[in-house]
Amino acid sequence: MAIGSLYETSSSPLSGIPPLTGDVRADVAIIGGGLTGVSTALHLAQQGARVVLLERHEPGWGASGRNGGQVNPGLKPPPEEVEKDFGPEVGGRLAHLAWNAPDLVFELIERHGIACDAIRGGTLRTATAPSQIPALRELADQCLARGWPVSWLDEAAVQARTGSPYHKAALLDARGGQVDPLAYTRGLTRAAMEAGARICSQSPVVRLRRSARAWQAVTPQGSVTCDKVVVGTNGYSSSLIDPLRRSVIPVYSAIVSSTPLPQALRERIMAQGEVLYELGIVTAYYRVDAQGRLLMGGRSFSHPAQGVASFPFLTAHAEKLWPELGGAVSWTHGWNGQLAMTLDHYPHWHEPQPGLVAALGYNGRGVALATLTGQEIARYLAGEASPLFPFTPIRPVPFHRFWRMGVAAGIVWGRLRDRLAGA
Repeated sequence: MAIGSLYETSSSPLSGIPPLTGDVRADVAIIGGGLTGVSTALHLAQQGARVVLLERHEPGWGASGRNGGQVNPGLKPPPEEVEKDFGPEVGGRLAHLAWNAPDLVFELIERHGIACDAIRGGTLRTATAPSQIPALRELADQCLARGWPVSWLDEAAVQARTGSPYHKAALLDARGGQVDPLAYTRGLTRAAMEAGARICSQSPVVRLRRSARAWQAVTPQGSVTCDKVVVGTNGYSSSLIDPLRRSVIPVYSAIVSSTPLPQALRERIMAQGEVLYELGIVTAYYRVDAQGRLLMGGRSFSHPAQGVASFPFLTAHAEKLWPELGGAVSWTHGWNGQLAMTLDHYPHWHEPQPGLVAALGYNGRGVALATLTGQEIARYLAGEASPLFPFTPIRPVPFHRFWRMGVAAGIVWGRLRDRLAGA
């Protein structure tokens, strides 16, 4: 099922992944073929577990294969807040793992020879208004106090780095980078299969039930009987576990991509392979990929859409940043998809019944965090580590059925506040 993304044209399709047929036995069944699922499958299979992954479409179809390709370190709250919220021991471990999560991504790419246009040029968090600078400076100080590889860029430095006068200051974190996310997800899928995991496309789980001794995940053509189940459906969670679906807000994000930049612009616009996301409430994120194409992303209306013409606000923002783009490039692809947001801005881990684990809610930081989550779920199920995030009860978002209206209102209000902040 094509979504109109650039990545579909540049990533080698998966082969040899038929639907599940018949009744099979496994140690662990994984529901969802995004980065959470395939990373979990890979790490469990490497431990020797019998793993079957069930995906409704094909691996990488959801947000894991259509996001902005930014491999960003950290969580939305700063490390001191993480340590306060979870305590010095658990919070300290969590902050360390989350901010260093890109290391795992690039290690897996190298270890498994994944061709996904990986570039480790760092992540720029940029202030676009003077009012955003104090909090960004405080985050920089917290990172530096922990010995992390970050640098502070003042207005002149960030404008030289980005080629745009729009940015007022930035925190550069050398751990960040970029990938073609669909190629990366497919590469992890192949690695999981080589390690012994069974991956099944076109296999939606229509029923999940527990007997006295085992779980059973039922698909239209088969079933998996297993000891444990991992749910990694994130922003595309269904009514299979309805409270889980209602515990996150599926916010749509859109991306447009250009033809390769002319050489003069390529040498000036984020020429060192950085990825960038703006601070603020409703902002944009962007990068120049390995072929010199500009990918510009940001919030979208809350329904699926394709084509550049669907997202004029993104091309307009690009030309606001770099007016010289007008006439210098064409815009070739546009697409969108759902991210899972949580009210507290943290990913959530749940264990609602013995042997059933769910993890979701990456709040736009899923490439690194979902990969890390898969590793840590595998370690938890093997008894090697405590949960990455303490297990919490599943708490549906109040008035969840009105989420589209709430998101639309939030975007309007957020853009107004961002505009006032930059005034």
